[in-house]
Amino acid sequence: MLRLWLAAALSLTPLSAIGQSLPEDLVHPLTGTQSEGQTYPAVGVPFAMTHWTPQTRAGETKCIAPYYFTDAKIQGLRGSHFLSGSCVPDYGSMTLMPGTGSLKTDAVTRASAFDRETEHATPYSYAVDLKESHVKASVTATSRAGIMRFEFTTDDPDAWVVLENNARGGDGWVAVDAAKKEVTAEVPVRREYAGSGKLAGFSAWFVAEFDHTIKSAGTYVGSKTTDGRSKQVGDGQPVGVVVVSKMMTSTGGASAAAMTQPTSAPRPGFGTYLHFGPVHRGDVISVRIGTSFVSIEEARKNLRTEIPDWNYAKVRSAARNAWHAQLGRIQIAGNDPAKAVFYTSLYHAMLQPRTYSDVSGAYPRFHDHGQVEHTATIQYDDFSVWDIFRAQAPLMMILDPKLEADMMQSIITKGEQGGFLPIFPAWNSFTSEMVGDHSSAMMIDAWQKGIRGFDIQRAYPLMRKNALEMPATRDEYRDGKGRRGLDSYIKYGYIPLEDPIDDAFHKNEQVSRTLEYAYDDAMLANIAQELGHKEDAALFRKRGENWRNVIDPETGFARGRHIDGSWATPFNPAKAYSWITEGLPWQYTFFVPQNVSGLIELEGGKLKFEAKLDELFAGNYYEHGNEPSHHIAYLYDFAGAPEKTQKHVRAILDSEYKDGPAGLAGNDDAGQMSGWYVLSALGFYQVCPGVPNYSLGSPRFDDMTVTLPTGRKLHVIATGAQNGKVYARSITLNGKVIMNSTLTHAQLMAGGELRFAMSDTPGK
Repeated sequence: MLRLWLAAALSLTPLSAIGQSLPEDLVHPLTGTQSEGQTYPAVGVPFAMTHWTPQTRAGETKCIAPYYFTDAKIQGLRGSHFLSGSCVPDYGSMTLMPGTGSLKTDAVTRASAFDRETEHATPYSYAVDLKESHVKASVTATSRAGIMRFEFTTDDPDAWVVLENNARGGDGWVAVDAAKKEVTAEVPVRREYAGSGKLAGFSAWFVAEFDHTIKSAGTYVGSKTTDGRSKQVGDGQPVGVVVVSKMMTSTGGASAAAMTQPTSAPRPGFGTYLHFGPVHRGDVISVRIGTSFVSIEEARKNLRTEIPDWNYAKVRSAARNAWHAQLGRIQIAGNDPAKAVFYTSLYHAMLQPRTYSDVSGAYPRFHDHGQVEHTATIQYDDFSVWDIFRAQAPLMMILDPKLEADMMQSIITKGEQGGFLPIFPAWNSFTSEMVGDHSSAMMIDAWQKGIRGFDIQRAYPLMRKNALEMPATRDEYRDGKGRRGLDSYIKYGYIPLEDPIDDAFHKNEQVSRTLEYAYDDAMLANIAQELGHKEDAALFRKRGENWRNVIDPETGFARGRHIDGSWATPFNPAKAYSWITEGLPWQYTFFVPQNVSGLIELEGGKLKFEAKLDELFAGNYYEHGNEPSHHIAYLYDFAGAPEKTQKHVRAILDSEYKDGPAGLAGNDDAGQMSGWYVLSALGFYQVCPGVPNYSLGSPRFDDMTVTLPTGRKLHVIATGAQNGKVYARSITLNGKVIMNSTLTHAQLMAGGELRFAMSDTPGK
């Protein structure tokens, strides 16, 4: 393991060279690919349709990322739609692998060892020397297309390239037209969570064009090849998802869990192979690949528009510029090594949600089978809403509100097309994944921050419907539409333990659902009031207090409750229960972001609330690797103890995030973990998305400048922070003292100087 770590250090930017390096060159995409991060070295541009990655794991298996740092061989370069930092399957993916000598098609057999020091990963390109293949492979990309270079490092009588369809169900096809020097493919997409394994009603389409004459070609399934055949349809086995052992990426680390699985896929893999004849050392074969979720024709349009020629360097430069434009919105002075952690986090926060529409505006209709729609902007998908509403989306609302407006409109469009507002839209489908109904809260947050460009009047009926109506049929409910347990929630004001919530991937979890619905309803009350729906506002404001129905006033903890009102026994707040989502009562007790003052009162006042937070941290009940804990350190601000917020936030920044493959303490979950770091390093965090206020913490760097969309700048000064000063004796905005540890969104977006007077010791 030490050897791997040392090798990794060689492939990352040397810390001594950080100095004034450009932000994109401080990003280390291998961060999070070991231990629990579940990230992958994604190449392309921010929020791309398709990202490109080295592949160390074949197929599209649930909870298996395409790449793990601990794997010793690379099976090819993959066009991927993996939800970065998650425990889901990849989908609609295709892999290309070059080689020399005898043809090898099976993913494990064709895999090549590589020297770690030859692996160069950046957000805009990836390159590695494949020792056993005798090829230096590299890739760069646009939003919807990629271009690869295969430079041969030896003379050989035959160079070949394998193109593999990774379809999870073993269906789809790959075809080669040697005369056109072209390979096309369809990779059917399958759903996860609600409708797991079922066809999603659309496919990923690929068009790969080569710059060299194809001498001969054939198709394969696994290691069985058929020379001369131009098309392979499926892998010849019964179509469908092969169930594998349950993977738990949050216990023991994702990489450790993956080690229990083979590097091969549950299915044999199929595709085509191309022979190019003799090559000499230094020869290069290039391939450019267009992708689409609509059709081969749209994939070809995307390719011809975004990569019209064979200029690899030009594409790489454009991708680098795209990352520079986004990452460069935040500039950090000095040469603190933690800058690499910061910009890597910012990179991870800019991978999803992904572009779903083509350059023509075409995209597959949401939760449909075959219909194509068109948009004048960009349609997005893969919203890991339960995660990103907390920090990733609020971060982008600061940096790029126009982008967020398009994303919010994408969710509204999905709701209109599908009949219900999707709670966690991914794979262009309803999923019913996770708890809560935070698509509404995320849109309300954007609106309350003054972001326009999406239709809140069209959104409101969908938000209201989610909060008040169950789907008309059981089949629709099972298909992922609507809030889980809504009927019980409306009837009792909480979801009792007698309602098991069977029709969900996360079964039970009644207390967490109640707490999260109460938060959503409180945010819905605010927007209803603003839009003039006074009766709705009163109803939802009352429901926003339903958190009181599942926090036991005697113990002061969130606790399971029966229909008759009695509390679940036995009870230990430090123990995991089926009625809590991915956490403990210790953590979920504090999920009342809409009424922290009310929670403080219930707990006995500020001093007792502060003492309870102290006990949480002292007992090691805080778990930063999962989202329910993410706001907790900032609650000290509400209790009048901002110095403890500062202490714990800085400890989390420095202990839970590192520069290196094992640098993340938990699944990154589509950039939420990373978004938390970026906001907290800037010195503030939004405890209650939907209420446009930020709680102040402890900046990580001495001097940071955020270029706001208006052109104004927010200059954050915290002299001494990077040398270990944690506490802010005073905080001023444009010279005016901030007394309540709170910064409004309007104040932040007006720009100016936010100054923290840092100290080694706490003080008021």
